[in-house]
Formats: sequence, C-alpha cells, structure tokens
Amino acid sequence: MNKLQIPKMLKIMENEASKRNAPVFKVESARTTPFQSLVFVMLSARTKDNTTLKAVEKLFAIADNASDISKLETTKLETILYGVGFYRVKAKNLQKMCRMLVDEFSSIVPDNLEDMLKLPGIGRKSANIVLARHFGHNVIGVDTHVHRISNRLGIVKTKKPEQTENALMNKIPEKYLRSLNKTFVAYGQTICQPVSPLCSICKINNICPRIGVEKSR
Repeated sequence: MNKLQIPKMLKIMENEASKRNAPVFKVESARTTPFQSLVFVMLSARTKDNTTLKAVEKLFAIADNASDISKLETTKLETILYGVGFYRVKAKNLQKMCRMLVDEFSSIVPDNLEDMLKLPGIGRKSANIVLARHFGHNVIGVDTHVHRISNRLGIVKTKKPEQTENALMNKIPEKYLRSLNKTFVAYGQTICQPVSPLCSICKINNICPRIGVEKSR
C-alpha cells in the first residue's frame, strides 16, 4: 500500500465506523482534558471502552482531579473501578499516578513522553494518545487494534507494538498521525474485528490483502 492510498483509506474507515457508532467516538467526546484522557487510557487496557467510560464517569462524579483522587482510599477506588479489567491493580496505580502528579508536576499532566512515562500505569501507547490528542505531538498510540489492522492491511510487517509505531511513523503522512489511533480503533471495534472480520461489507477490501485472516464474514 502506497502513501497516496492512505488518506482515502482513513477517510473511508472513519466514515464507516461512524455510521456504526463505534464506542471510541463517544469516548473521545468525553475526554475533554489531558487529565481525563490520561485516566481513561490507563484504565482502558484490556477493557471495553463502554465499560471504562462508565467507570470514569462514576469516578469523576466523586473526584475529578489528581489531588482529590490521590486522597481516596484504595478500597474506595476499587469499588468505583469494579468491572474494569485488573481493577485492583489499576486502583493502586491510579492513586500512585495522582500522587506523583501532585507532588512532582504541580497537578499538571506533563507534555512530553519522558516525564509521562514516569507515571505509574502509563506506558508508551497511553502516553502517545494523550500527547497526540492534547499537546499536538505527531505521534501514534499503538494498541491491539492499530497493531492488528496495520499488519492485516500490509502497511507494516511487525511483531511488537513498538515496531509497529516506528514503521507507521515512516509510512503514514504526518498530517494523519495524530488521528490514526482513533480511526483504526473505531474500525477495529466495528468492522475489522479481531476474529472473523466483516470483510464482505468492508469498503476497503479491494486494497486489503487480509494478511493473517483465517476466517471472515
């Protein structure tokens, strides 16, 4: 796939996912501040977006800033986050992250990768999503959807997310880097699903080699 095909492909993917109300679009509209996005992406690992959204809405109704969340008892956080994958571990990391934000960053989310990676529970994917959405960095957050679809389309040929990130940075035109995560996640939630993707209705199936797809619908 060449670079000239990518802009048209991304537009088609976003339009088709929007028609099907991909959960990530609802999530994007709810994540209005860097701190809210940071909390959401930390909690969203191995958890469906709708489940994470309910948890953060419940959390922010009680405490919506780093200082207030850091003061909550761990057991209280666990109760609020119940249903989120690995909620006990995430409750502890969230508390530690908020304390670090208060103590070391004056309750302000850092705007660079090096400092953001110091925060408990925040990995490269999560940091890049926040940096792209709120600080204008031309970076890509590579989650399971992005990694899977990039390889399935043949844009990259990689084994690990960091390899995918590096490869995509060289393949995707700069103006589309920041929105790529949202577009791929939305398409992965609705059409290009992990198991039995909906290839029969996919509007880009004419340019997709379906690498690794054993069964489709």
